[in-house]
Amino acid sequence: MIEMFRKVMIHTRRSIKFIVLFMISTFLIVGAIAFLYKPTYSVFMNGEQVGYTENKAELQHKINQYIENGEGENENVAFVQVANLPNYKLCLLKRNIVSNDEEIYEKVKEQGITYYRYYAILDNEEEKSYVSNFEEAEKVVNGLKEKKSSNIEKISIVEKYEEEIKNLATVEEAVSKLYVEPVKLVKTAKTTGSVNTSFTTSAGKANLGINLARPISGIITSRFGVRSSVRSSSHTGLDIAASTGTPIGAAASGTVTFSGRKGSYGNMVVITHANGVQTYYGHCNSLYVSAGTQVSQGQTIASVGSTGNSTGPHLHLEVRVNGVAYNPQNYVY
Repeated sequence: MIEMFRKVMIHTRRSIKFIVLFMISTFLIVGAIAFLYKPTYSVFMNGEQVGYTENKAELQHKINQYIENGEGENENVAFVQVANLPNYKLCLLKRNIVSNDEEIYEKVKEQGITYYRYYAILDNEEEKSYVSNFEEAEKVVNGLKEKKSSNIEKISIVEKYEEEIKNLATVEEAVSKLYVEPVKLVKTAKTTGSVNTSFTTSAGKANLGINLARPISGIITSRFGVRSSVRSSSHTGLDIAASTGTPIGAAASGTVTFSGRKGSYGNMVVITHANGVQTYYGHCNSLYVSAGTQVSQGQTIASVGSTGNSTGPHLHLEVRVNGVAYNPQNYVY
C-alpha cells in the first residue's frame, strides 16, 4: 500500500513538472510570437491584396461615411457608388510592416462615382430651373401661386439624382425665370388680321426649323387627311378633344396674324413663326390675343370650345408652311 502511494506521488510530481514546463514553453512561444508579430487584417479589393489594416472597424467606418456623404465638399451629395468594397482576412503580420489605411481608402475613392441630389422644376413637363432642396422647390411653387403665374397648373417638381449637378438657382431666380404674366381673360372684341384657309395639303414632312410644343393635352379624335360627313374636304389638321375652357398654349413663339371668327373654323387664332411656318387653333371658346401680339411658346392664347363646324369641344390644330397644310403629328403628338 505504501509502495503504491509512493508511485502515485512520483507520477503526480512528474505530471506537474510536465504541465509547468508546457505552460512555460507555451508562454515563451506566445511571447515570442507577440514580440515578433501583431494581429492585423489583410485587405483585398476585387480579389487583389491592397494592403493591411490594424483597425478594421475604423477603416470600414471611414469608407461607409464616404459612401453616404462623399468628401463633404457639396451639401447636395446624395451618395457615392463604389463597385468593389474591401474584404478583410485576419492574419499575423511582422511588427516592422506598417499598415496602409490611407492608401486603401484612396483606392476606394478612385472607383467611387458621386451622385448629387437636387430638384428640377418643370413647366409643362420641361425642366426649366433647378434648386438645392425640396423646401426651396416648394417656395418657388408658392411664389408662382402668389404672383398668379398663368402657368401654375403646369408646374411640377421632380427629384433628380445625377453624376453632375446642374447650376442651382435661388428661390427668387427660379420664380423670376418661371413666371408667366397672367392672361387677361377678355374675349377679342373683333376679328383682326388675315388668314389663308385653302384646302391645300401635303402628305410629306417639311423641315420647320423650329420645335413645336403641345398646345393642350387631350385625346386625338380626328387625324390629318381623313374625310368625314361634317366637312367638305379632307381634314387639314388634327382634332384634340378637351373640356370647354381648357387653356390653349402657343405651340411656338411668334406673332399673332389672325384672331377672330372664320367660317367653319369658328373662333380661331393664327400664329406666324419663322421660315413661313404658321400654326392654326380653331373652334375656340375664348380668344385672348389679337393680331400683332407677340407670344412666347406655351403662352395661353385661347381656350377650348366648340364654335364653328364642330360636334363637341376640341382644338383643331393646323401646321402650315407657306400656306400648305402638313400633318401636325409629324411635329407634335
